Amino acid sequence: MRFCFAITLFVCSQILTAQPDSLFIKSKVNTISHAKWEQKNRAGLDISEVAFVNWNAGGSNSISALLGLASSYNYSYRNFYWNNNGVIRYGVNKQEEQKLRKTEDVIELNSNIGFRTDSITNWFYSAQFNFRTQFMNGYNYPNRDNPISRFMAPGYLFMGGGVEHKLPNKKGVFYFSPLTVKATFVLDKDLANAGSFGVKPAVYDDFGNLLSEGQRIRNEVGILLTNTYETKIIENIFVKNQLSVYTDYVNSFGNVDIDWFINFDFKVNNYVKASLGSHLKYDDDVKTIVASNVDGEFEERGAKVQWKQLLGVGVVVDF
Repeated sequence: MRFCFAITLFVCSQILTAQPDSLFIKSKVNTISHAKWEQKNRAGLDISEVAFVNWNAGGSNSISALLGLASSYNYSYRNFYWNNNGVIRYGVNKQEEQKLRKTEDVIELNSNIGFRTDSITNWFYSAQFNFRTQFMNGYNYPNRDNPISRFMAPGYLFMGGGVEHKLPNKKGVFYFSPLTVKATFVLDKDLANAGSFGVKPAVYDDFGNLLSEGQRIRNEVGILLTNTYETKIIENIFVKNQLSVYTDYVNSFGNVDIDWFINFDFKVNNYVKASLGSHLKYDDDVKTIVASNVDGEFEERGAKVQWKQLLGVGVVVDF
């Protein structure tokens, strides 16, 4: 009897001793497989100013401001992820004896869903959504009478599916979609009738009477390639490269639209930074307009490479 009682006490003591470890191991497993949401927000303001007083080399006083807001809300669970982000930027410039001019105007929303078959591979089956437009009217300065762009004129929507490869360090992503729908919105009547941004223009008779209005939405189906890579060059200097290449199957296969953005961030501290960026675009549907020999009339010419350079110093706040 004493022997059986001793054995019973020994077994119970081992169970009680092992119980905390068992609970701990179970807790670790649940933590690893638990679904995770991650949210990041960043607001920034860049300001640049030039002033002259009795400057013998001459010059014009000016001040510029660029306000930006970026937010991301990402979800991950085992081999599945869902990334969402939005970007808003608006910039203005005021020079001496000139009215306020717009320098930057972007609204962009992105959503990306991916799934991989196991935890070893870096290839994902993926679907992407991208939408871009602007806030305010755009002008070919100094002409302010006829806007060349408005809110949702244009607006661009990309939506498709394909495969995605992520680098092991998660700093680079390559995406290939053999089937992507591109929709171009020109919801302004005047711009649609003029055939801006690739939509079909309005049809008029010989007397200038409107027969049919211009197309408001242009749909395309094609191939989309994108590549994003970001890394730290040296201490406090970071670079981010984004490249998008698209060609349409039906209308002009092989005629490539390019959107390439590269940006360098120079971190001073947690609240102050400088940035230097380059944005290059080419879209065969965006034609150029030049003045003709007839006063007040314009002629349409072919598409040209669009390029914008950005330089700013300002404050950033993460929240």
